[in-house]
Amino acid sequence: MSEINCQVVKLEPFNDSVFHVVLRPEQPFSFEAGQYLMVKMSDDDKRPFSIASAPSDGELIELHIGASELQSYPMQVIDRMKENGEITILAPHGEAQLDNSNERPILLVAGGTGFSYVRSIVRELMATEDKRDVTVYWGCQAVEHMYLFDEMQALADVHDKITFIPVVENTPENWNGGEGQVHKAVMKDISDLSAYEIYAAGRFEMVGVVRDAFLTQGMNIENMHGDALPYLK
Repeated sequence: MSEINCQVVKLEPFNDSVFHVVLRPEQPFSFEAGQYLMVKMSDDDKRPFSIASAPSDGELIELHIGASELQSYPMQVIDRMKENGEITILAPHGEAQLDNSNERPILLVAGGTGFSYVRSIVRELMATEDKRDVTVYWGCQAVEHMYLFDEMQALADVHDKITFIPVVENTPENWNGGEGQVHKAVMKDISDLSAYEIYAAGRFEMVGVVRDAFLTQGMNIENMHGDALPYLK
């Protein structure tokens, strides 16, 4: 793990609650798809964010930061980047990265900006021409919160190994995706989860709900990955 100063190359909103951040590290560092970095606000204040880009994407590092006036903790990071044009990170972190040790089909489950974790894994799988089937469920309250819906759908349209299922709680007219809570949509579609390698990201409580629900539908806990898991009861 290294402490690295980064130039802020891009900082713009995806929508009213998610920012698209692109960083250029002063020195290259290695990471694996599914890992995260820490933004150093001070020696005693380091804040985690999933890396949304893949190792194969090159030197630039992409983050998707959910922040607004009502979310002061991440908004302070956004404000620091805006003011200074640079930020210090510590990277890489995390033990929930992509597992290439088996050929099980991959199930990726994201809530909100947990999609950044999923996106890194999907991009790496496509870049390496991985042969495993990949199913992505992305849950949000509304379609407009899916800030990279078009990108994810385009990937699924081009790659026959990818299935993308958007899930929203507030469904619009003529909606063709999943409805309600994302884990329930998964369980409705897949009756037996025992064969899957599963990756989940979102709010900690959401990951806890996913874990507990999927265990009742055959998931093997050793086949589940998520940075929240070690902190859940």
